[in-house]
Amino acid sequence: MKKFLLPFLLMGLLLLAACAAPAAAPTGDDTGEMAEAPMLRFATNGADLGTLDPHFAASTDDRAVVDMIFNGLVRYKPGGAPEIEADLAEAIPEPVVNDAGQQVWTFTLRKGVMCHPGPDTDAYELTSEDVVYSLGKSANPDRSAYASAYDRWTVEAIDDYTVQITVEQPLSSVLFLPNIADYSGGFIVCKKAIEAMGDDAFKTHPVGTGPFMFDSYSPQDNVTLVANKDYFRGEPLLGGVIIRYMPEFTSRELGLKSGELDVIDGLVDSAWIQSANAEEGITVDVFGPGEVATLHFNTTVEPLNNLLVRQAIAYGLDRDELLALFAAEAAENVYSPVPAQFMPGGLTEEEAKELGVDYSYDPEKAKALLEEAGYADGFSLEVNSSERDSYKRIYESMQAQLAPLGIDLKINIVDHASMHSLIREDANPMVVYVAFRPNADVYLTRFYLSDSIVVTGAKPDTNFSHYDKIDDLILEARFETDPERQIELWKEAQVKILEDAISKTFHYQGQIYARSTNVEYGHDELKSVLNLYPQFTEKTTIHQ
Repeated sequence: MKKFLLPFLLMGLLLLAACAAPAAAPTGDDTGEMAEAPMLRFATNGADLGTLDPHFAASTDDRAVVDMIFNGLVRYKPGGAPEIEADLAEAIPEPVVNDAGQQVWTFTLRKGVMCHPGPDTDAYELTSEDVVYSLGKSANPDRSAYASAYDRWTVEAIDDYTVQITVEQPLSSVLFLPNIADYSGGFIVCKKAIEAMGDDAFKTHPVGTGPFMFDSYSPQDNVTLVANKDYFRGEPLLGGVIIRYMPEFTSRELGLKSGELDVIDGLVDSAWIQSANAEEGITVDVFGPGEVATLHFNTTVEPLNNLLVRQAIAYGLDRDELLALFAAEAAENVYSPVPAQFMPGGLTEEEAKELGVDYSYDPEKAKALLEEAGYADGFSLEVNSSERDSYKRIYESMQAQLAPLGIDLKINIVDHASMHSLIREDANPMVVYVAFRPNADVYLTRFYLSDSIVVTGAKPDTNFSHYDKIDDLILEARFETDPERQIELWKEAQVKILEDAISKTFHYQGQIYARSTNVEYGHDELKSVLNLYPQFTEKTTIHQ
């Protein structure tokens, strides 16, 4: 198996069997008799859901579920991101620039797209009113984690099936379309349903237009979705999907081998990948995108408010040692906040070294910097880590690597959703964050724009460092229409981030899932899925 690049236990079995939901839509078999469509049983490595409001969903587990329930005006081609195609919109229009210099995008909606029935609402046809409401919600920092992406947008309903989006300053399609795609703030919600139940109830009873509808939620156990027979792309071949929350890998693996599970979140380990692929009836898929693991320093917390201390930690952490914790088939070192392997604007290893901002492992330099900073005897820090291997392994390796420098790193292990809540409350002096973003502007905006500072920012997001020194560069690059100059500005911003030792990027981690060979995802190919799971659509099926 080659490394990809994006151009991109007995009780456990009893519990699994007990949760099997009845099948949904009937389908015909070879004899002409009707058979119940199968339920796909999917186990993630999270302990529980965080939220199913798509405009707050941030964890991999939450993103997977909302991806099956909601649509965007456009979508990333299933299994083939970053390629974008029309979704709720009939086509992707060409923008025009009006007399005021504003960019105008006019979308014509598909007719006959039905919102799922909700707890307090019947099914109804989605119209431009729902789109205007959704993008307004996405732009509201009190109702969305992605509000900063919709600054200076005006969204209007021209008629029931026409939506006009006006952007104050023209954007390239590379920067505009991801904000209306089936990802983060681009998901379209159903206005009547959410207004009837309220935002809080919506978090655990989402209502969208996607191929699967919310059916039930059992805390710390499962979410059950059922097929949307009225889906505009056609009735799903599955009766539904049961998403099991199973943080213990051995339980997931046993469930797959016994036939009680169909798809599981795999293990980021080369030996396991080879072993699983050798099992009869099981196959392992390795695909993109690579989620980038980055360490963010809170520059408002002592002693991390000292540049020399941040530099010392950066030099004291060995990328190669951290990389060795993960499967060679799906991981590679990254040298800047924007991963050069996946998109324009990132710094290659050679570029980072030439500029002196690669922070290659140098423990002696780290010790000297700590001494110069007045911390020759070290200090202690306490952090909260997710129970997921992609986080816990990194924190534990950091703990071991920093100990010889006199830095005592205390780690509290919490469930994945709790970690996301804690770090957004500024609970960690250092934050390891593993994520993929669709372009350089989103990486820089979400993690380094002052508006995105956690808690105190104008639109709090994931700027865990409280960094505010490159706002002008980020905005200048965003509205630059010359692609070469835009890339130059993105790189300039990252050099500044690295010179100020605001963060250190370690590597990317690809997606690794195992499935029964009876499962077919229904994609042209499984190359990349931005919502970080194999992606189940109306075409996904299980051969009986």
